[in-house]
Amino acid sequence: MTKSKTLHCSVVTPEGSVFDGPSVNVVFPAFDGEMGILPNHAPLLTKLGAGELRVVEAGGEVRRWFVDGGFAQVVENRLTVLTEQSCPVEELDRAEARVAMENAQAMPGGNPANVEAREKAMRSARAQLRLTS
Repeated sequence: MTKSKTLHCSVVTPEGSVFDGPSVNVVFPAFDGEMGILPNHAPLLTKLGAGELRVVEAGGEVRRWFVDGGFAQVVENRLTVLTEQSCPVEELDRAEARVAMENAQAMPGGNPANVEAREKAMRSARAQLRLTS
């Protein structure tokens, strides 16, 4: 069996396709830490966290997005990233990320659902702040 030198990568949000093409390396934020995928990776299904998605295209160009939540699946040398939200890293605004952090910190607690929502909002804001520094 011949090993492929590229991995087909598709990044999809509820609004539509963000990226669809060959890549040589993809790194994304899994729920429990950063994960890298190379061509011919074993099958995988994982939950996404908040952070940077980096796709190194077959020609060497690096594409970067902020993603927040969703799933990633590798099957037969195809990576599909389904994410709730995506934004090119260069379009993130540090001031907006700070406001998002302040809003997250001000969210009410008191019950498990509120605490979980506040923690998710804080993870998202923290990831945006890291990517804009």
